[in-house]
Amino acid sequence: MRAQVFLRIAAVLTLVHAALHTVGGVFGKPLPGPASVAVEAMQSNHFVALGAARTYWEFYRGMGLAVSIFLTIGAVVFWQLASLARNHGRALRPVLATFVVAYVAMAVNSYLYFFAAPVVVELLIALCLGLAFVSAGNVATEGVRPASR
Repeated sequence: MRAQVFLRIAAVLTLVHAALHTVGGVFGKPLPGPASVAVEAMQSNHFVALGAARTYWEFYRGMGLAVSIFLTIGAVVFWQLASLARNHGRALRPVLATFVVAYVAMAVNSYLYFFAAPVVVELLIALCLGLAFVSAGNVATEGVRPASR
């Protein structure tokens, strides 16, 4: 398959990851019992951080939304890179390698601190990006001339 296809698949997987993270993670309701007690404690204790009165719940929600925003932007970037991959695949390889490392790191983080679902999705995204990296090496770069000496 071509790098374009792998990047489009990575884009869709990343957008699905963003949507599920937002719906289930950021705006999901905690189950009754210990989880709801923890959320209640996070919501009820206010403190001042750099001059702003906040709760740990606001930090939790804000960081969750930040992750959703960055996942969504990542999906858009992967879709845009797919368009560039047709003619500039080799030039994209450093960018793709960076994203592969980032998604493997995210999978490790999810394994250590969350649960299996995000680990699986992040590894699938990393796999698609890795396959895009490999197949992008087979595409000649147009419009790039060697530097003159």
